[in-house]
Amino acid sequence: MVIRLVLVRHGLSSYNKIGLIQGRTNDSYLTEEGYQQALLAGNALKKVKFDKIFSSPLKRASETAVTIENCFEQQTDIKLDENLLEVNLENWSGYSFDEIKQQFPDQYKTWKANPEDLSLEDKNNHLYYPIKELFNQADRFIENIINQNTDSENKNILVVAHNAILRCLILTLINKPQKGFRKIKLDNASISILNLSLSKKGERKIQVECLNQTAHLNKNFPDQIGDSRIFLVRHGETNWNKEGRFQGQIDIPLNDNGRKQAQKASVFLENVNFTKAYASDMSRPFETAKIILGNAHSIEINKIDKLREISHGLWEGKLETEIKEKWSELLDSWHQIPSEVQMPEGETINQVSERSITAWNNICESQDKDDITLLVAHDAVNKTLLCNILGLSCADIWMIKQGNGGISVIDIFRDSSKNSVISALNITTHLGSIFDSTASGAL
Repeated sequence: MVIRLVLVRHGLSSYNKIGLIQGRTNDSYLTEEGYQQALLAGNALKKVKFDKIFSSPLKRASETAVTIENCFEQQTDIKLDENLLEVNLENWSGYSFDEIKQQFPDQYKTWKANPEDLSLEDKNNHLYYPIKELFNQADRFIENIINQNTDSENKNILVVAHNAILRCLILTLINKPQKGFRKIKLDNASISILNLSLSKKGERKIQVECLNQTAHLNKNFPDQIGDSRIFLVRHGETNWNKEGRFQGQIDIPLNDNGRKQAQKASVFLENVNFTKAYASDMSRPFETAKIILGNAHSIEINKIDKLREISHGLWEGKLETEIKEKWSELLDSWHQIPSEVQMPEGETINQVSERSITAWNNICESQDKDDITLLVAHDAVNKTLLCNILGLSCADIWMIKQGNGGISVIDIFRDSSKNSVISALNITTHLGSIFDSTASGAL
């Protein structure tokens, strides 16, 4: 069974608009702009049949949920769940962060650098940890979802809540990577999608299909928050992607659909003023980069051999069914514990991760302030890079989806004490749907 979790942050609120901290105050309400954002989210989701809808009981979230649900042809009850309440910042609510910075400089510093370690006193002078408590809420919500869906049927579940609790839900599902809270971004009325697979034995697998999609809001990607920005793109489709063959380092070119995907990515990114461009030295990402840049950018595409796809060795060119005949146990291990697999005459994912991260770090170090960089590579390469940014290991690559022609956006800071932020992950709306419907073939 697969539970598809569609997460929507509430629309712009009155406190969001004037830059005040909300927390659990119910004085903040949905603005007219926030209402319009909710309508746009509802229209984007109206073709999806949701089995259940959950919402935070706070007004700005419940108003967003009702507005979204009203766009659906089939009525679905909205269940208000206190486990979806926003982070408890009761003594900070109603203040701006500038005011908090002035009045509580040490606490503010912790909030910005290590929010998981922030401790506050409640009105009864009892010490509590807001983000740690929020993670406990996320644990309870996920367990309740699983316990309420014990049959074998796939489910679509809509969750409407707030910035901090939704981040904690996402991070909980991907095993709470260290300092992960500041490594992802969620805009008002953005859509994020996670797929939770449950086996009959109770085993769980999670896949992050996308994070922080905003194209339905007439905003192709979120506003930049870093000093520079990198658009990380997976190459377009090849015939071997379509057929499900392991291609690895065999230099298979784009097919017609792959070129169309690259062209659609080019249109999607046409207002981006790229200053630098990089690609794997293989033909499929290099051609994808050329199509994206088109004639509008006089930028040299720098080829990087460290960004080549994983070498599958003797598996390359083969279908999974063919591999299973000779290497059944090894293939099963690849699906379950990829970091422990040495492919016959091929690479390990650890080796791919090491060389890819080296290339990534070199690119980041060469970023000048205000650089906007295009980087086109491969499924395994992109997954190891995104895992590294999130604080995951390369053993977790199956948690991250990278569709052909999918776009991720990473904001980079010159201050080395600040983490890079994944402002969007695997955007595929330019390919026709908020859901990733690209070929699910092998790497």
